[in-house]
Amino acid sequence: MPLSANILVIDDDESIRLGCVQTLTEQGYRAQAAEDGHTGLEKIDKESFDVVLLDLKMPGLSGMDVLKQLKENDPNCVVIVITGYATIDSAVEAIKQGAYDYLPKPFSPDVLSSVVKKAVRNRRQILEDAYTRLTLGQEMMSDTIIGRSNAIKGAVLRAQKVASTDATVLITGETGVGKELVARRIHRLSRRRDRPFVTVDCGRLVETLFESEMFGHVRGSFTGATETTQGKFELANGGTIFLDEVANISINMQSRLLRVIQEREISKVGSPERINVDVRIISATNRDLLEEIREGRFREDLFYRFNVFPIHIPPLRERREDISLLVGYFLKIFSQKSRAVKRISKEAMRFLDMYDWPGNVRELRNAIERASVTCEGEIIELNDLSYDRLDFQTDMDLLKQGSLAELEKQEIVKVLKQFSGHRTKVAEYLGINRKTLREKIQKYGIRI
Repeated sequence: MPLSANILVIDDDESIRLGCVQTLTEQGYRAQAAEDGHTGLEKIDKESFDVVLLDLKMPGLSGMDVLKQLKENDPNCVVIVITGYATIDSAVEAIKQGAYDYLPKPFSPDVLSSVVKKAVRNRRQILEDAYTRLTLGQEMMSDTIIGRSNAIKGAVLRAQKVASTDATVLITGETGVGKELVARRIHRLSRRRDRPFVTVDCGRLVETLFESEMFGHVRGSFTGATETTQGKFELANGGTIFLDEVANISINMQSRLLRVIQEREISKVGSPERINVDVRIISATNRDLLEEIREGRFREDLFYRFNVFPIHIPPLRERREDISLLVGYFLKIFSQKSRAVKRISKEAMRFLDMYDWPGNVRELRNAIERASVTCEGEIIELNDLSYDRLDFQTDMDLLKQGSLAELEKQEIVKVLKQFSGHRTKVAEYLGINRKTLREKIQKYGIRI
């Protein structure tokens, strides 16, 4: 079955237009037609197309002129030029102007299908590459999950079991535990592994731009909309969309998202056209969504849509046996990037084993990376781990006394003072959510 794609045929020959639309529709594509260049550009202004079949020889606005304007509007659009005047010169010139391929008239349905199939795959690769460049680097794209604890083994096993299905997954756990790694693992083991994996940080989405970011918009739909864009769902078509920290989505936008999940259709901002999307949805949150529902901040029906197959990732303090493995893994990564730091001292490792890691694996990773940079020799010592977040001398004294709770309390007090009691900033700095911070403040009876 072909990849989903929206295709426009621009040709003044009615028989060519009808024949192409019929063939492509039978192949499972969405296909439309325009009888001249002006009409074609008007359609392109209203919605985006993955592939455009464009006749070079047309009355009025020529195919070459349309090609230039089309590529200015959407540089990623894949254009196949059609010509009954198939000369090498015209084909070369069109390709120089950005065309992907050309079809000389007359052509058979089989030839048309073959060329369009390649063009659609090219379009999807362009979009996936563009998205990848905007996301994390290659090292952070890894889905390696390190750990020997029963807790992490259980989470990995659940991820492997659900991967072969299209079930919607909800991954829960504190900030920094590795929820995205589990999501990537599921995608890599799924039948969608060769299609895009698109991450959406819901905490960074601005409500006024939510629909544009998620579903795309057409040119002119609002001030500043200078070109038609692909939304995150369209970028993920055929693959997986990972909605990170879904509890941050406003209640107003949750209903819009619920409708898309139910109907598997989107509409770009400014366009009535409905576009089918085939995506697997994996979501994640560091909050208790049931509590969010009780507080009226999260829709119950959306929760049940997300929570088809839950996976919980426990915090690092509850799986301390994984710390040494993670340290070894991070040392290997960072020694390849800078100098060859071979190992970590027993004293430093003892501290890492006993520290509570409120920022979880992410905080541990940052600590090892920082130590790999500051370390003067081949062995990371305790002093190499020092940074503004932790007072290691005080911490080690407390650890020798076996007081992990006191260590955590003093750290929270220190950071609260640093940010003048601003809890949102404190929670972000510590790598925990506001609810967890509030619970710890109450637990330790902290007064600032």
